[in-house]
Amino acid sequence: MDIASLLGLVLGFVMVVFGIFSSGGVDAFGNFIDASSIIITIGGSICGVIAANTIPDFINGLKGFTLSLKGSKEDPEAVIKSIIDLSNVARKEGLLALDEASNQIEDPFLRKGVMLVVDGTDPELVRGILETDLVCIEDRHKKVISVWDKWEALGPAWGMIGTLIGLVNMLKNLEDASTIGPNMAVALLTTLYGSLIANWICNPTSSKLRVKNSTEIMMKEIIVEGLLSIQAGENPRVIEEKLKSFLSPKNREKMSEGGGEE
Repeated sequence: MDIASLLGLVLGFVMVVFGIFSSGGVDAFGNFIDASSIIITIGGSICGVIAANTIPDFINGLKGFTLSLKGSKEDPEAVIKSIIDLSNVARKEGLLALDEASNQIEDPFLRKGVMLVVDGTDPELVRGILETDLVCIEDRHKKVISVWDKWEALGPAWGMIGTLIGLVNMLKNLEDASTIGPNMAVALLTTLYGSLIANWICNPTSSKLRVKNSTEIMMKEIIVEGLLSIQAGENPRVIEEKLKSFLSPKNREKMSEGGGEE
């Protein structure tokens, strides 16, 4: 579980509840619930997102919400250490020895790359195949993220549509001045709902998915460079220093020493 995502969503909800309660007490919560406003804003914005995507892409996009809440399994330092271990095996026993070592690899991308190297595939072709995989992975991620970006844009827009509908109805019935205030409040609720959709749910979700995408792509770029370096017969220590360049200075310092051998 990603504590930051969960904590942000829960505290955001608490802030809204606190703001309502502090200004009007428990009775004020009824003022912020209106069925027609919910239908117009949430229903309308979802319809817009569906219209902008295919049904499978829309469903996959919604599944991205659970991905944003999951803890990250990506560990660049562990991947670098795995590459160094493989480079040590290749240096001592040859590239063909990596065939047996690949049986212990769980990451399909890394296993695929190792098998290409073991098969004696031309380095440029190895790079081309793995980078094509990278592009396809990132494209799939972008489709998921785009669903939340679209909902973020349409939430406030449909909130404004609901507000305009409410204002038109209010202005059509100005004979009773006492109804202007309540009708205006209901009209503004759709704007509130749209803002909540965009800033409480959609923006944080798409931002977290972008972070996860960047991390995963970086991990796979480490794998590509590491495997090509192994195939080129580079020294494990040189490979380690090369791959450490993907990390921040702080994370480089945290990496344990002795990752490669002369």
